[in-house]
Amino acid sequence: MEASLPGRETAIARIAGGIERPLIRVLEYVAAALVLGDVGILLLGVIARYVFQTPLIWTDDLAQAVFLWLGMIGSVVALNRGEHMRMTALLARARPPVRAGMEIYGAAVGLMFLAAVVQPAIEYVEEVSRLVMPGLQVSKAWLTAPLPVGFGLMILIAAARVFRSFPPLVGVLLLALAGFVAWGVPQIDPWLEQLGNLNLILFFVGLVGASVLAGVPISIAFAVSTFAYMVLTTDVPMLLFVGRFYEGMSHLILLAVPLFVFLGLLIEMTGMAKAMVGFLASLLGHIKGGLSYVLVGAMYLVSGISGSKAADMAAVAPALFPEMIKRGAKPGDLVALLSATGAQTETVPPSLVLITIGSVTGVSISALFTGGLLPSIVLAIALCFVVRHRYRNQDIKGIRRATGGEVWKAFVVSLPALALPFVIRFMVVEGVATATEVSTIGIAYTMIVGLLVYKQFDWSRMVPMLVETASLSGAILLIVGAATSMAWALTQSGFSQQLADTMAALPGGKFTFLGVSILAFVVLGSVLEGIPVIVLFGPLLFPIATKMGIHEVHYAMVTVLAMGIGLFAPPFGVGFYAAAAIGRVDPNLGIRPIMGYLLALLIGLIVVAAIPWISIGFL
Repeated sequence: MEASLPGRETAIARIAGGIERPLIRVLEYVAAALVLGDVGILLLGVIARYVFQTPLIWTDDLAQAVFLWLGMIGSVVALNRGEHMRMTALLARARPPVRAGMEIYGAAVGLMFLAAVVQPAIEYVEEVSRLVMPGLQVSKAWLTAPLPVGFGLMILIAAARVFRSFPPLVGVLLLALAGFVAWGVPQIDPWLEQLGNLNLILFFVGLVGASVLAGVPISIAFAVSTFAYMVLTTDVPMLLFVGRFYEGMSHLILLAVPLFVFLGLLIEMTGMAKAMVGFLASLLGHIKGGLSYVLVGAMYLVSGISGSKAADMAAVAPALFPEMIKRGAKPGDLVALLSATGAQTETVPPSLVLITIGSVTGVSISALFTGGLLPSIVLAIALCFVVRHRYRNQDIKGIRRATGGEVWKAFVVSLPALALPFVIRFMVVEGVATATEVSTIGIAYTMIVGLLVYKQFDWSRMVPMLVETASLSGAILLIVGAATSMAWALTQSGFSQQLADTMAALPGGKFTFLGVSILAFVVLGSVLEGIPVIVLFGPLLFPIATKMGIHEVHYAMVTVLAMGIGLFAPPFGVGFYAAAAIGRVDPNLGIRPIMGYLLALLIGLIVVAAIPWISIGFL
């Protein structure tokens, strides 16, 4: 649904493009305005609360409404930009005829789901319209209306892309099929009930697996499978599907997602990340493998303030790679280490995955932020052993050691940037402010420092950064909504209880449970990425872990690090290919070097799993 096939542009393709381009341009500006509006509303609330000691009760309601509109409009923009999370490994390797079939299947699946869900979404808005938001005293329809509006706009964009990507006859047939499904699906009585739990395999293994492998966006794959399961095998009203979808997206904790994404982009643009890297290089740049140690440390620091893994790598790699190559480092090893540090820092707050865990499982965000600091250091130490071994023979004769004055000067320059991660962690961990409030404060702080201290602030990049924030946030929130509805359907089917019984019956108790969880989350992380996996399986597995005597924060650290290893492990881990793209290195060059780093990460993960104190010792 997001890629185009080559071919001569037809008249209908030109018409579709003429509709799509101006519509997307308008939606991008709307999305940028919504991001800016949410930041302003939340900042106003923070100032009123902490400066004037007069909390504004309406700011939370207004921020949530703007946030939901931002999420759905951002999803439309992400669809147009091809930024919805999906697995493309098989799609990229398929021969042209097979790839064409996979593209047609993906377009059909997306259009069918969107066409079928619009009417239930409209009914859901009507259902809740009589309820009132307490802070604003207006109808809750303003909170739920983004769903049908967003789905409707996605139909327009998806249809336009169909006619731009496929021959007109294929486009007409796909639209007709989507319309038939939208009309026919609600009329079909449950006729698969006699299959019992085989329906779970049919829909949540077969349909999800086929869709994900074909390159369908993960959010659409989850949503269409859940929707089809509920329609064809249960008597549950489709309003409940939409309701669960909405509940997944509307958690107040998730307000921090777009704010931290935007903060990460600001960190890179204002030069704060470069200042931190410069300080670390002045300390360690003169020793064997010194800049590799700097890369490990810089990713730890930047991850503590950006929340976006792509932003982390983009902030660090360009500042280090050229000099590392001059010193004899191989490009493949650089990409391998960059990927490994991406996996290593998954638990460093304010990680979006940790925020998502807090949203779907109820685990304290403050506890997760505190627990996430030390496990990443354990994995960093493991990576440093590999670096030490690989660079033990590096020639450093021509490398000058920075003087004490140069180190001090680099420290002073980097101090405003170094202070930010510590301020964020202190305020959240000590309960001074919520993750959402801290992210807002961080944005204001970064803008001031960029303008007044580093004097590096490119205003021309603001709108593209706001649009990128909306697009990434929309893609994340659509996955959260879809995975929440799927998790609810699995729970209602009795699957969660069966899973709990099976996991509890494994020999070896909690140690076996942890081992199986590590293997499962490594595999799932490589295919589905971290956020959809945790939304889908977190509500199912965290209660089991608690019953087995595993602390919920300890289990969170183990699962997040396991997913991180899967996410950055070739051949399926998309994080590995993102690192290669950011480093502008052929990914094939990094496959062999990364194996040693992955082994080190796995050993570090086993240490974290075996010693709970590493995760919960400071709680």
